[in-house]
Amino acid sequence: MKKIRVIGAGLAGSEAALTLASLGQPVILIDMKPGRMTPAHRSEKLGELVCSNSLKSLQDFTATGLQKKELELLNSQLLSIAMKHRVPAGNALAVDREAFSEEITRLIMDNPLIEYEEAYLESLPDDDLITIVATGPLTGNQLFASIQEKLAEESLYFYDAVAPIVSFESINMDVAYKKSRYDKGTADYINCPMDKETYQAFYEELIKADLADLEDFDRKLVFEGCMPIEAMARRGEDTLRFGPMKPVGLTNPHTGERPYAVVQLRQEDSYASMYNLVGFQTRLKFPEQKRIFRMIPGLEKAEFLRYGVMHRNTYIASDHELEATFRLKSDPRFYFAGQITGLEGYLCALSSGKIAAINAYLQNRGEEANFVLPEETLLGQLQTYLSRESSKKFEPMNANFGLLPPLELRIKKKQERGMAYRDRSLESLQAYLKKHAIISEAP
Repeated sequence: MKKIRVIGAGLAGSEAALTLASLGQPVILIDMKPGRMTPAHRSEKLGELVCSNSLKSLQDFTATGLQKKELELLNSQLLSIAMKHRVPAGNALAVDREAFSEEITRLIMDNPLIEYEEAYLESLPDDDLITIVATGPLTGNQLFASIQEKLAEESLYFYDAVAPIVSFESINMDVAYKKSRYDKGTADYINCPMDKETYQAFYEELIKADLADLEDFDRKLVFEGCMPIEAMARRGEDTLRFGPMKPVGLTNPHTGERPYAVVQLRQEDSYASMYNLVGFQTRLKFPEQKRIFRMIPGLEKAEFLRYGVMHRNTYIASDHELEATFRLKSDPRFYFAGQITGLEGYLCALSSGKIAAINAYLQNRGEEANFVLPEETLLGQLQTYLSRESSKKFEPMNANFGLLPPLELRIKKKQERGMAYRDRSLESLQAYLKKHAIISEAP
């Protein structure tokens, strides 16, 4: 059996490699780590979570919750690892980044069917091996130029940002407090309360702060899900108070009153020694981050373990370039997966890596690559979104219920509507997988 090559050992590439190995398929996995890393990476390990340690909601009546349920039915190995290394985050799935990446790296390096090759590729290989390209949104310029030669459309880009992380020991818990919104679930978040005067002073400094220079930066090209905190603030004085600094349901136990605004911190690791500032992705220069974020009550002496950074992400116009199977229309030897396709978020990386791997496996066996999930499923709709040509400019997409076909009956209540989407999706996916038994073929 010919080997299948996977380029890139991030989330999509790692999921793809482990999926192929689970099907008994020999794999060559190529990545530039540990010798080289992109500006966004901090760890030499594979499957690194870069922007956040959160994989969003576990509630299955939400879009990200349903996406996890669909991935569970597809036996996503990385989702299983994430659940194993979960850290407290209320109804969200947040993980210990270090432990998560360590286990992924170990599973890949110890798998006899996966041959790991450390290499910095400057062009796509030109041989007869089926190849999954999962090089991410920070693909090197020379390699992306090689990819571009196979594309009909010009590449696209947007800017992405990362939030800072502080040490727990440096948080003043005489001011900050642990509490869940409306006291629902466990008190997994640390809350830093602001009164009106403090908020307004913070806001004024934030909107006039010095920003890091970025080549060709255009704020219109910032992905909405990772909008820098300072860019969001410039939309209006109260924008943050109705967004990441929303105070509702977070009464301060020190005073018995609801704050004017709240900054929430989410646990980063299993030791609870690191916390990230939720929603505080930023383009501020490092000294400005230290100066302004220390204006937040409870963070007056914050020790910054990592400052926020911003970087340019490049992706292909998938609606013109890819089939629903993630195969490249112009050259069937190549599949694409992960953020380079324009799918946003960790779960979409796992989804595309899994589905691209299954289709590559089928093709490598001489069968038709036809693993396209039903239209009632979120993952199936993401496949459709990527492969449906449109006259509009292609834009990055996250999983959301707006992608799904309407329900037969109109349901007004949001949670009940989500449950109806969930039930229809899982029933359709289970029926599909019974007919396409490849998921259960692992030796």
